[in-house]
Amino acid sequence: MGSKKKAAKEKPLDKMTAKELRELAKEIPGISGAHGMNKPELISEIKKARGIVEAPLKKTDSSIRELKIKMKDLKAKRDAALESDNIKTSLIYKRRILKLKKKTRR
Repeated sequence: MGSKKKAAKEKPLDKMTAKELRELAKEIPGISGAHGMNKPELISEIKKARGIVEAPLKKTDSSIRELKIKMKDLKAKRDAALESDNIKTSLIYKRRILKLKKKTRR
């Protein structure tokens, strides 16, 4: 019977090993010095050569110092809410403080 050839699907660049990326970079004429590059450099060079636009990385939230300053402000607001016997808003501030604490530990 007839033999069907399966089209060789290429793995996504992020899933390839550095060795596979170097082999791929050798085939592309615009890339030189592939042996001295690490994996992220290889991926970006191959994407440039293929014309793939890289999506910008997500902006990181804030530094730990900025988060702690926000926590300090929220603590002051929470204390003011507790003094005015507004328990509902104090709980809201408490939850926001806890979320910021989790972010500092990441």
